[in-house]
Amino acid sequence: SPAGRGAPVRSRAAMTRPLGPRMSVADHDILLRVARGEEADRTPVWLMRQAGRYMKAFREISTKYPFRQRSETPDLAIELSLQPWKAFGMDGVIMFSDILTPLPGMGIEFDILPGKGPRIADPIRSMDDVRRCTPLDDPDSSHPFIAEILSSLRGETEGKCTLLGFVGAPWTLAAYSVEGKASKNCEVTKRMMYEAPGALEALLEHVTAGVVEYASYQVRSGAQVIQVFDSWGQYLSPDQFVRFAKPFAERVVVELKARHPEVPVIYFAHGSGGYLDLQRDIPADVLSLDWRVDMAAARDTLGKGVKVAGNIDPLVLFADEETIRAEVRACIDKAGRAGHILNLGHGILQGTPEETVAAFVDEAKQYSHSEVSARGLRAELACVPASA
Repeated sequence: SPAGRGAPVRSRAAMTRPLGPRMSVADHDILLRVARGEEADRTPVWLMRQAGRYMKAFREISTKYPFRQRSETPDLAIELSLQPWKAFGMDGVIMFSDILTPLPGMGIEFDILPGKGPRIADPIRSMDDVRRCTPLDDPDSSHPFIAEILSSLRGETEGKCTLLGFVGAPWTLAAYSVEGKASKNCEVTKRMMYEAPGALEALLEHVTAGVVEYASYQVRSGAQVIQVFDSWGQYLSPDQFVRFAKPFAERVVVELKARHPEVPVIYFAHGSGGYLDLQRDIPADVLSLDWRVDMAAARDTLGKGVKVAGNIDPLVLFADEETIRAEVRACIDKAGRAGHILNLGHGILQGTPEETVAAFVDEAKQYSHSEVSARGLRAELACVPASA
């Protein structure tokens, strides 16, 4: 029980509701079905970065092994991927990995340093640098551990929940490759937009081809849904998004869907509220929303036909349980009954109490769509004058 991992969760059913592998068989594919546009009795739930350092069990492993060893050693990656699902019963398991993982297969080596994050020793700064990159055309050779991780996870989750894979979007991977590390302003890449746009676009073309191959490899290995992370979307103006991010993200979605039409694709651009309207026609199955965007306003901007995910502020999970449950219900109410997957508007933060994650997931799974409809009807009736 998740309640055993921290302070008791004062839930109506947290101590008795089946979680993890014991979840309802009827709900086993609810995330996949909603991502495909099908109806469900409740809103599915998972959390970005749900396999992370906020969990004691995760830290017991992360303190022993460096990041790439954890993410590229199948036994370790499988265990870390399954930990939150077993503890809290999310509707999806997402592979523990990193968006930069495919880069070595494209000729761009990287490492992740403790306390410092990703480092690319030879960043891409010119057309000559782009030319020395290599195509990621044989992921079985360059990334065999991905197939082992995902196929094993599919065996663990089959008939129980949805298995998600993920990739970094071309803009984000290209910008990381240019900057060489995390950046406050993405200055080197944005200067490259003006000083050497041809080289940047050539890099984006190269990365796009690699991302398509890598995502397809994940699907062939067992992933049922793919999320595309544009984690550096906040650095872009609307015009820059249209030129340097959107067309390449669209190509990933279109080419992946052409190969695997049955697999839903979720697109998430962090910090992209300023150009949400420009995402309306991205051909992803679901748009995942940043926490800075009001869910109801986003629904109005995108139109009811666009499926969405999100978008609760990760810091809400530091609040008391009553507040967390109220925020879950409010987000679901604003999103409406159809075409919504509950998530945070960014990844879980380190230090988040495990018991609040349990409450978040539990409330989502208890709050049925019949309750959503009833609350909406009561709100409408409250607005009708007594003489009407």
